[in-house]
Amino acid sequence: MATKTQDFTSIFKDMLGAFPVDTKAFEGAFKSQTTMAEKLSATALDAATKSTALSAKWTQDTLSKMAEMTKAKAEPADYAKAMTDFATASAESAAEHMAAFAEIAKKLQSETMELMMAAGKDMSEDMTAAAKKASDDVTAAAKKVSAAAK
Repeated sequence: MATKTQDFTSIFKDMLGAFPVDTKAFEGAFKSQTTMAEKLSATALDAATKSTALSAKWTQDTLSKMAEMTKAKAEPADYAKAMTDFATASAESAAEHMAAFAEIAKKLQSETMELMMAAGKDMSEDMTAAAKKASDDVTAAAKKVSAAAK
C-alpha cells in the first residue's frame, strides 16, 4: 500500500504570503531616527556655538590684558607689577571661563539625556505596538495556514 506524500509547497507559499512586510513600521522607525538625529544635532551645534563664542571672548579678554602689559613703563618695577597683574587677571579669567565651559557641557549632557530618555520611551511604546501587531498577524496567519491544510 503506497501512501501519498503531502505537497508542502503550496502550504509554505501560503504561510510566507500570510506574513506581509509592513513598510509603515520601517518608515516610522526612519522618521523617529531622523527626528532624534535632528534634535541631537541641534543640541550639539548649540553647545558648539556657545563654546566658540566663549573661546573668542576669552581670547579677546586675554589680548586686551596683554596689550596693557606690553605698554612702555617708566620704572622697571612697573613691568613686574604689570606682569603680576596680568598673571592674576589671567588666572581669574581662566577660572571664570572654565566654569562657563563646564556649564555649557553640563547643559549639553542634560539635554542629551532628556532626548535619550524620551527616545527610549518612544521606542518602548513602538516596540510594544509592533510586537502586538506581529503577534496578531502571526496568529491570523497560523489560523489561515491550518485552515488551508485541512
